[in-house]
Amino acid sequence: MTTPPFPLRSVAEQEFVPWARMIADTYGMDRSEEELADQRAATDLGRTLAVFDEGVPVAGASVYSRVLTVPGGVLPVAGVASVGVAPTHRRRGILTSMMRAQLTDLYEHRREPIAVLRPSEAGIYGRYGYGPATLGNPMRCDRRAMHFRPHTDFGDGTVRLHHADQGRPLLEEVYDRVRTQTVGWPDRQAVHWAVRLADHPHRRGAATSLRFAVHQESDGRTTGYALYRHSSAPDGLGGSAGMVQVVELAALSRQAYAALWRFLAGIDLATWIDYEGAVDEPLPHLLTDPRAVRAAPVDRLWVRPVDVDRALSGRSYACPLDLVLDVRDDFCPWNAGRHRLQAEGRTAVCEPTTAPADLRLTAAELGAVFLGGTTLTALSASGLVEELRPGALSLASTAFRGEREPWYPGGWAFPLC
Repeated sequence: MTTPPFPLRSVAEQEFVPWARMIADTYGMDRSEEELADQRAATDLGRTLAVFDEGVPVAGASVYSRVLTVPGGVLPVAGVASVGVAPTHRRRGILTSMMRAQLTDLYEHRREPIAVLRPSEAGIYGRYGYGPATLGNPMRCDRRAMHFRPHTDFGDGTVRLHHADQGRPLLEEVYDRVRTQTVGWPDRQAVHWAVRLADHPHRRGAATSLRFAVHQESDGRTTGYALYRHSSAPDGLGGSAGMVQVVELAALSRQAYAALWRFLAGIDLATWIDYEGAVDEPLPHLLTDPRAVRAAPVDRLWVRPVDVDRALSGRSYACPLDLVLDVRDDFCPWNAGRHRLQAEGRTAVCEPTTAPADLRLTAAELGAVFLGGTTLTALSASGLVEELRPGALSLASTAFRGEREPWYPGGWAFPLC
């Protein structure tokens, strides 16, 4: 292994603030004292990496241990974030050395079997073996055209607004139930909720503080919530139009989901509603005019199998499977070679083999299909997956698929919210 161009080490307590400010600066952002405190509470300094040049931090990355819902269950994952290289030290191989060090540590110490991140730039991480596994679906809804289909079942619950201190326990209760049923949703501990609900005025732009709309059934059970803000946007005519920015929405039933959207669509003085949901979001199907919702899907969560055998053994598959994968992985050579994946029901086993291969692909393609969204057939049509045994591609593509499209509901920095 080549020697890194600059020594890598973890961040000491007294170095955290300048390190975190440097990382934020690479994204063109500032960090308030309150934000730094929230970030420090969520950061395990033992899992940080940093490069210092004459005592000044110039690069860094961190791993946050999380639990992610995958097809058939949950799996510990290494959430990669706080990745940055100062503009004074780019093009020197520092990012590559940090990525290699992170993945090697995960494998050699048998930590989390997959790594995940939400990149700020989509063209960077493919060369490190990450593949785009979920799509976000930013939607702009014309509130004036949002008429619900006749006989839509809104249930008999109610939506009420709560203050943050009252609403947070209710949100946590709903989220923890929804996330175990929704592929792509991570767990949230107290430190993650603190970041997700942080409402710093300088981060709002021209928007208001967060509103907490909570759906409760007639028996008092909480079954959904919507976090949103009010703002305005240019209307193209020299004026402005009211907007509702939905930060997050979760529901435990279709009735609660419909009732929350009826509430949002009924907010006066708003022309538009902005929300990022799943690619297969039910909302357009609730409306008489589905064109009231315009969407533009974009990649969100990228997945990297760190240990192919442990990763593929950690999820379930849609149909019985006995498949040999020839995996190419130049960045993590321990994954390279043939792996036999056998699955039946909710049990799966993957292990090295010398048997003839059925499919050939790279670790990045495995990451792309891991959560059940991207299909192997689509990747094959792009020339990224090679079928070596007739019929293997169709079977494997079916087996890897999930019941619904996976999606990630958090903010831009996956491990923190």
